[in-house]
Amino acid sequence: MDDVTGRLPEITDSRSAQDNALLSYVKRMDPDTITQLSRPTSAEVMQVMEHNVVGLLGGLPSAHFDVSVTTNRENLGRLLASAMMSGYFLRGAEQRLAFEEQFTAAFDDEAAHD
Repeated sequence: MDDVTGRLPEITDSRSAQDNALLSYVKRMDPDTITQLSRPTSAEVMQVMEHNVVGLLGGLPSAHFDVSVTTNRENLGRLLASAMMSGYFLRGAEQRLAFEEQFTAAFDDEAAHD
């Protein structure tokens, strides 16, 4: 984590990383696609994600405390995995809500025309 050159950590050079199909797939993705997939589509999802991460790390207000978080690679990986799963879940919930709203609006439209 001390490498600030923008290079992927040495763990991605290991044999297990070479066998990781997901990592290989992500490495081949267009940077614009990664950016698009990394950003929540709504402010509500962003707020829930921030709340989740703050809950995992602890929520002392930075205005009153000099907060720093220290961890190792394994725990940081677990935090990332947790955030990814939360994001995946929230994206699905967001899509379902939009579908239900569209369905309800179409049903209400249909009932109004009958």
